Amino acid sequence: MTTKNEKRRSQAWFGKQDRDGFVHRGWTKKDGHPHDSFDGRPVIGICNSGSEMVPCNSHFHELAEFVRRGVLEAGGFPLVFPVMSLGETQLRPTAMLFRNLASMDVEESIRGNPIDGVVLIMGCDKSTPALMMGAASCNLPTIGLSGGPMLNGKFRGKDIGSGTGVWMMSEMVRAGQMTQEEFTEAESCMNRSRGTCMTMGTASTMACVVEALGMSLPENAAIPASDTRRNRIAQMTGRRIVEMVREDLRMEKILTREAFENAIRVNAAVGGSTNAVIHLLAIAGRMGVELTLEDWDRIGSEMPCLLNLQPSGKYLMEDFYYAGGLPAVMREIAPTLHLNALTVNGKTIGDNIKDAPCYDREVIKTYDVPFKDRAGIAVLKGNLAPNGAVIKPSAASPSLLQHRGRAVVFESIEDFRTRIDDESLDIDETCVMVLKNCGPCGYPGMAEVGNMPLPPKVLRKGITDMVRISDARMSGTAYGTVVLHTSPEASVGGPLALVRDGDMIELDVPARRLHLDVSDAELERRRAQWVRPPSPERGYAKLYVDHVQQAHLGADLDFLVGSSGADVPRESH
Repeated sequence: MTTKNEKRRSQAWFGKQDRDGFVHRGWTKKDGHPHDSFDGRPVIGICNSGSEMVPCNSHFHELAEFVRRGVLEAGGFPLVFPVMSLGETQLRPTAMLFRNLASMDVEESIRGNPIDGVVLIMGCDKSTPALMMGAASCNLPTIGLSGGPMLNGKFRGKDIGSGTGVWMMSEMVRAGQMTQEEFTEAESCMNRSRGTCMTMGTASTMACVVEALGMSLPENAAIPASDTRRNRIAQMTGRRIVEMVREDLRMEKILTREAFENAIRVNAAVGGSTNAVIHLLAIAGRMGVELTLEDWDRIGSEMPCLLNLQPSGKYLMEDFYYAGGLPAVMREIAPTLHLNALTVNGKTIGDNIKDAPCYDREVIKTYDVPFKDRAGIAVLKGNLAPNGAVIKPSAASPSLLQHRGRAVVFESIEDFRTRIDDESLDIDETCVMVLKNCGPCGYPGMAEVGNMPLPPKVLRKGITDMVRISDARMSGTAYGTVVLHTSPEASVGGPLALVRDGDMIELDVPARRLHLDVSDAELERRRAQWVRPPSPERGYAKLYVDHVQQAHLGADLDFLVGSSGADVPRESH
């Protein structure tokens, strides 16, 4: 399986017959590796973002062992290395603040170590883009492995979806329609196995995006974490990365413009998260592939949603897998895809999906009779969002996609939390809720607080949705008529900073318009009075705020964008 004289990047460490070679081999041998482990066989770095601090990623150590098994079977030399783990449920102030930091951890771990190829074990929301971004900056042969979704939640005879059910039931508690005891009981019923959210939240969305990009083996996106087939695909992934190294199949050959266009269309077809916008822009930026916010609207906004899955629909990821998984969806939308795009298994997208079966048309609809028409991410522009904002029409109320209402403004998330339950708050269902200072610089980190809970006095009327606008993000598991990622953000002086209570705002999704009905002269007068909020003074948060780009560019750090890091060093020192 190996060729002694094969030239590998790792041989700059292990191939030397001098003092340095002695050090590199000798210290590694103390873990029991025989001398022929260093004979030129591919050294595979297994990038493990597992952590018990991140419940969605806590089983990754087991997955890594199956990857290791596959690498050994194929004649490679596997070495597991840890990187920062990002979980949405525990990490404060928001995992998004640390996405770019984790990507730097991945990049420097790959760059500084004797690695010929990389397996990325990814799970909870930000770990997937972080690992993809860091690896893209190194451009070695790389393959993704997702951790898989949880099994369906079961509560009192009904399926409940992680995240989506939380937002729904918490509103029921606030409206007096569900007791606190019932709410607490649902916790264990919802999260009953290992894995990520089993709704089409950001974790499942990004798993689909990775597969659509061609960066994972087919079916990787939807296999439940507890299904033994997840372990099998892990082992097959380990086998495949060894062959990728021998073929010199690097990320640049897979992550082409065509691949990103495929991912945008697939995101629409599965009803994917708005977070995919900001992450895909960042990954493309690391590869030096030109991709813009406008591409999301041009390429994907007219695509139908085929997948009847929460939060846009009824079913959950376990059902999606049994119905045929992502290959079945991609086969349905094949006429819209670049079928010649290369994937990590050495075949094209077209080859991988041409015979993909669908077993349940209630879950996966057809392209001709979809679950929802024109369901891709819509990009809005106007004087309130000169650089753009996004909305997910498939998760919004159709009656609110064209709406004009009075602004009720919250200057920060703390202001919102203080006032939203106040019965004296001057608000009704016709108003537009506006949240400021929650963008990349403002929070900092652009937290998932854009899907603001509604006021109790509105909920008691039976109203479940209102127009909400912010520079924040929202969980992919959330739903509602929520305008997000408004750019430029309020904390850098974007127009959102100038909105005041009582201003009239017009949302027109079909026309792609987001308009603040205030004169230019009045906005200039307000701008002269605006004071920029204070910024962090130390640590990574300061580095982040000083260098983070705005949402419409992917919120990456400006000095990491482009393919500047693609030439990883071949020599050790």
